[in-house]
Amino acid sequence: MLLFAASHAPMAQPWSFIGGQLVSAVIGVTCAKFIPSLYLAAAMASALAILAMHMLRCLHPPGGATALVAVIGGAQVHALGYGYVLVPVGLNVMVMFVLALTLNNLFPGRRYPVVTPVPPKEKSESAAALSFGRVILSHEDLKDALKEMNAFIDVTEDDLADIYTKASMHSMRRRMGEIYCRDIMVRDVVTAEYGDELEVVWEKMRAHKLKGVPVVDRVQRVIGIVTIVDFLKRTDTRAKSDLLDRFREFIRRTPGVTTVKPEVVGEIMSTSPITATENMHIVSLIPFFSEHNIHHIPIVNEEKRLVGMVTQTELTVALYRHWAAMP
Repeated sequence: MLLFAASHAPMAQPWSFIGGQLVSAVIGVTCAKFIPSLYLAAAMASALAILAMHMLRCLHPPGGATALVAVIGGAQVHALGYGYVLVPVGLNVMVMFVLALTLNNLFPGRRYPVVTPVPPKEKSESAAALSFGRVILSHEDLKDALKEMNAFIDVTEDDLADIYTKASMHSMRRRMGEIYCRDIMVRDVVTAEYGDELEVVWEKMRAHKLKGVPVVDRVQRVIGIVTIVDFLKRTDTRAKSDLLDRFREFIRRTPGVTTVKPEVVGEIMSTSPITATENMHIVSLIPFFSEHNIHHIPIVNEEKRLVGMVTQTELTVALYRHWAAMP
C-alpha cells in the first residue's frame, strides 16, 4: 500500500522502508531469543520496534508486523535466528524496493523516492516564502510548526506548502469572482513563424515595443516563444567590436548558401513554451509568472490555437482593479 499506492508519503521513502523493516526484524529476533514468554515477547517486539523506528526517523507501519512475525512465526522462523533479517526480510525488502523504483517512475506525475529540492543559495528567504494573503510563511516556518505538534504527521513541508498555496489561490479566486484569461488578454497578437528571418522578427518586436512574441505554425498552434533574451544570449560577446555592431551582424541574413550562425527564429526560440487556456482563471497565472520568471503567456483555445496573450501588465491591472474595488 505504501510503496505503490502512497509512494509520496514519508513512511514509504527508502530510509523509512528499508530501515524500518530491518531494524524491526533485528528487534523481533532479539525478543524471541531472550524473552521466554511468547505473549510478553510479542508485545515487547512490536513496542520496541515502533520506539526504535520513531527514534531513528524510519517509521514504517509494516515494521511492527515484521517484528511480531519473528516472535509468533513458529519453529521454522525461530530456527533462522538472525538469518531472518537477511532472508526472507532483507531479500523481500530488496525486491520490493527495486520494483518500487521501477514502477513508480514509469508513470507521469509520480516519482520515487521523493527528493526535497534544495533552493538556490542566491535566492533570499522571502523569495521562497508563501506570500498569499497577509501572512508570509517560509518552508522553515512550516517545518518548525510540524515539529511543535509533537506527533508524526504523514505529510512533508513541501506537501503542506503546496496545500497552503492551492488553498490560498482558491480563496483569491472566490473573492475575485469569475475573471478568466479571455477577459483580460490582448487579442491582436504579433506572432512569428519558424522560418521567419531574425531581422524581420526583431523589427516586429522593436516596432511594437515587445519583449517577446509567440512562434506559431501554419494553423496558429504555439510551437515556441522568442524573447529579447533569446537574441542577446546568442550574440557573440567575445569579439572586440561594439556590442550593437555585433548584434546587427547576428540578426542580419548571411549572404550565400552556408552559415555558421542561426538564420531563422525557429533556431533560437524557446521550445515547449508555457501556455494557458482562455477559460483559465487569472489567479492560476500567478504561479506561472512568479515561478518561471516569464513576462508573457500565450493564451490558446480548446484546439490549442493561439487566441491572445496575457502579460504581467494585464494581470497586474486586473488584480489592481479588483482590490481597488473592494470595500
